[in-house]
Order: sequence, then C-alpha cells, then structure tokens
Amino acid sequence: MINKLNPFYIALYTSIFFLVSFFTLSALGVIQESVATELFGQASRWCETLSDGLFREPVNTLSNLGFMVVGLYIFWVISNEDVDANNEFYGPSKIAILYASAAVFLGPGSMLMHGTNTLWGGWADNLSMIMYIVIPWLYNVYKMSNWTQQTFIKVYLSIIVIYSVWRWFTDWGLGINFNLFSVSIGLWFISEVLYFCKNFWSGWIRFFSGFVGFVVLALFGTFPAEVFENINEYWWIIFFWLPGLLANSKPEGKRTYIYYLLGMVTYFAAFFIWNYGVPDNEYCKPDSLIQAHGIWHLLSAVATYFFFLHYRSERV
Repeated sequence: MINKLNPFYIALYTSIFFLVSFFTLSALGVIQESVATELFGQASRWCETLSDGLFREPVNTLSNLGFMVVGLYIFWVISNEDVDANNEFYGPSKIAILYASAAVFLGPGSMLMHGTNTLWGGWADNLSMIMYIVIPWLYNVYKMSNWTQQTFIKVYLSIIVIYSVWRWFTDWGLGINFNLFSVSIGLWFISEVLYFCKNFWSGWIRFFSGFVGFVVLALFGTFPAEVFENINEYWWIIFFWLPGLLANSKPEGKRTYIYYLLGMVTYFAAFFIWNYGVPDNEYCKPDSLIQAHGIWHLLSAVATYFFFLHYRSERV
C-alpha cells in the first residue's frame, strides 16, 4: 500500500514545498515585480486591485489552489488502485501520472503570474496551460494511431520543451502569431469528434474532421469570414487537419461522453465569466473578494476533473 501511494505523497510534498517557498519569498518581497507606488490600488490586468502586500493579486493568486486540490485528489485516486491494461487513466500509469501532474501544475503556474506580475511569472502560467491542454488531443491521437505509449511521452515532452524555450524568448504567440493553447483547444474538439465517429471511420471522415475547427472558432466568437479575411493572422488553421492526418487507425475503445459534456459546460461557463474579469467591464469590482478571474480558476479546476473521468470511461 505504501508503494502504491508514493505518487500521491510525492505530489503532496512537492506541492507543500512549493507553497512554503512561494509564500516565504513573497513575504520577503524577493519575487514580486517592482511596481510604482502610484499604481498600487489600481485595477490589474485581470480586474483585481494591485496590492503591495504578500501577492500582487491576492484573490486571483489563491484561487489557483483549486487546481492543486483537484490534481492532488486525482493523484490520490490513481494511487489507490491497480493499473488497468485497457485504460491508462487507471492506477499510477505514466499517462495518468502525467495528467495529474499537469493538473496540479496549473495552480503554481498561474500563482506565479498573479502573485508576482512578472514576465517570468507569465511564462510559467503559459507553460502550465500548455502542459495541460496538449495532453487530451495528443492522447486521442495516440489512441487512433500505431503510436506506443513511449512515443506519446516522447512527442509530448518534445512539444513542451520546445514551447518552453521558444516562449521564453518571444511572447504568447511565439513571435509568429501562433497561440498553441487556442489551437490545442481546437485540436482537442477535432480529435474527440474523430474518436466519436469510429463507427463511420474512413479517409473522408478524417479529412472532414478538420472543418470542425471552424465550429470551435465560431463557439469562441470568430467566424469563417473573419478568418479568411485575415488569413495572415489565422494561418495556423492548417493544423486543424493534423489529428486526421495522424489518426491512421480506427480507435478500439468506447467512451461515455457525459463527463466530457460536463467538462465542456463547466469550461465554457468559466470562459463566459472570465470575460467579466477585466478592468473595462462594468462588472469589474477591483476590491471585491469575489473576482471573476478567480471563479474562472475554480471552475476550470473542476473541468479538469470531469475530463479525467471522461478518459477513465473508455472501455475496450
């Protein structure tokens, strides 16, 4: 039993170490950005009042504990069960541990941004989001191809390493107007549709799956006319056909999509609220303990758990 719980305790102790270090360095004023005195008391980029206290954005910082709690709970679940050869999201398998780790790290990554308001904190936040969002669509590709688990891990780590270095020296768009987080959301939808359409599997289904990306863009308020009028800005739509290109094998499993739908409803509710957490919104209350961006964090954390359940629902 002790050996089986190791992944949970490693994650727990690592999380505690981070929190103690983060609070200590913040209390000493070592890691915060130097902000002009006159800016304290004004609304930050995400609405909450800039503070000269422990964290630059206290509520937006501490609300990220939700990610850590959910991620640690996932660690607890998989550490208390056996590995299932037919589902990598059961037991302390490499993929299950990877997913749980990415869920936990969403917390520290975002804390470093909202707590310090530094450029390197923004980098850590972006990296944590990419470390999570790449997993679902890449896992779907893995299940619809002849990849081994080792291939999946290698491709994932390669993407993360390349992104982390590239993002450090550039910006959110990597200097080429390529938002990997947004593109990955599209790739996730597309790959899920491909998996769902397994009973109609064909080369045509793989080809037409790319057009699902335009539906995803529309859900976020960007319609095809705007895309093609600004094709230099949206050149990355060519990646919409990546899942269909890589998915060369009909998936063998079957999933229950109730948790996927619950996750998406929760995420879109979070995204809807996220839009209210900016200074120029009439509902922005900088001094309130209830911050829209903080709610976005908490709901997004819940969504990561629903998606965990979604992948656990797969049966061969």
